[in-house]
Amino acid sequence: MDKNQLKQQANAAIEANREAIIAFGKACRATPELGYAEYVTSAAVKSQLEDAGIQDIHHVALTGLKGWAYGKTHTAKVMIMGELDAVISPQHPHANPVTGAAHACGHAAQLAVLVGCAMGISAVAAHLDGDVCFAATPAEEYVQISERQALRREGKIAWLGGKQQMIAEGAFDDIDMAMMVHAETNFPGAHIVTGGTSLGFIGKEIRFIGKEAHAGSAPWLGVNALYAATLSLQAINALRETFRDIDRVRVHPIITKGGDIVNTVPADVRMECFVRAANTEAMKNVNAQVNRAIKGCAYALGAEVEIIDIPGYYPLIQNPCIGKLFAHNTQTIAPDALVEDGKPFGGSTDMGDVTWLLPAIHPSVSGFNGILHSAELDVADDDLAYILPAKLLTMTAIDLLADGAKAALEIKEAYPRKSKEEYAAFWDEIIKVQ
Repeated sequence: MDKNQLKQQANAAIEANREAIIAFGKACRATPELGYAEYVTSAAVKSQLEDAGIQDIHHVALTGLKGWAYGKTHTAKVMIMGELDAVISPQHPHANPVTGAAHACGHAAQLAVLVGCAMGISAVAAHLDGDVCFAATPAEEYVQISERQALRREGKIAWLGGKQQMIAEGAFDDIDMAMMVHAETNFPGAHIVTGGTSLGFIGKEIRFIGKEAHAGSAPWLGVNALYAATLSLQAINALRETFRDIDRVRVHPIITKGGDIVNTVPADVRMECFVRAANTEAMKNVNAQVNRAIKGCAYALGAEVEIIDIPGYYPLIQNPCIGKLFAHNTQTIAPDALVEDGKPFGGSTDMGDVTWLLPAIHPSVSGFNGILHSAELDVADDDLAYILPAKLLTMTAIDLLADGAKAALEIKEAYPRKSKEEYAAFWDEIIKVQ
């Protein structure tokens, strides 16, 4: 069979399982779990991948999964991914009432897309000159920093982001290129964004240490750590006019602990913060500014402060060659879709770290309403959210691995991958880990 026939056969397999794919996406939406705790979701995905004929499925990065559809030869290896975790959005109609977890991020749809791709690729894998790896990745949402830091101290993880942990464990060592999709919201009709960028960031844990005293009878004997924290918020705000527009800087701290009891001068106040920017140089420079402001405010009020800088995510830089294949396939099966290239996104994703490591794409596909990470986010069009992206990723994988995997080999040569050791060294340099 030629490449177009393979695409037709794969898409027919996806179409034949349309209702099952959609139902699985809705089932995942109903059982949201937070990062590194996606046990129910992981088990459900594993069962679906097994039913689709995916082999050698095993766990990676605590709750993640990795399995294979093997080709007739093993010339190149392409990974297709979907993300397991939810975000915290307690007001979402499908939120877990205990944890506040909700799929206000579109990840449930990604998992349905992953399963759909497995069904499509399994129908044609025997004709491909390479292998397709299917990965369900944990902990993309960079939340619960303190809890994940505890997992690090326990030795269960080394990195807070799931794909970062997969990199460290070597889960990408045998992968040549990777791809997945992201939710695009509030667009009337089919809208595809290829080549989009996102911001990188440095994560921060901050602890202000003051001195307790009775808040009513002798507050002058204390040192108010909460005032030091709130003063630092004002100092960070005063820095904003120094940020260059071209760097797209975003700094957004929150106070996660404001004290112990109202009748005692707060002596233990905690904050978490992201320092985001479009490039690593800006990330480093702005992070230094923010640290200086925080330390100065603590000093001004006689408090102490501990700042822990944590590797966040690398800016998303997608591979243009794979992106063109994805866009061409969109024009083939969805000719009425609006396809845009290079649209910036203000969020961050650990897929950025994958794009640092090897050639990868993370296009956005419409089919969702509401604002990402809000109670409003929901699927508006089942075909756009679940079925079309499954077909597009499957067709792109076929483009890469058909005809002797010529396209994949050309991309490998033009964009040589890096190692997990280089990745760790990169982040050590960014945050100067001691």
